[in-house]
Amino acid sequence: MIGWIARFLLVLAGFFTSLFVVRDTLNFEIIKMVIAVFLFTLIVAIAAFWPMLVSWFRGKRQDKNTLLK
Repeated sequence: MIGWIARFLLVLAGFFTSLFVVRDTLNFEIIKMVIAVFLFTLIVAIAAFWPMLVSWFRGKRQDKNTLLK
């Protein structure tokens, strides 16, 4: 399961990297890995702050104390 997530992130990172960098360059894999780590960090941040993001987009501002309960 973890391998599927890693493979998906690497495929997605390869797609975004190939938009900006030619595949024949020597540092393509390094840039692809950096973008994959950035995507992983973005997914973890969204998952961590999901309740606050949902309430923010719905227009309901909650106190910090109610989110911690």
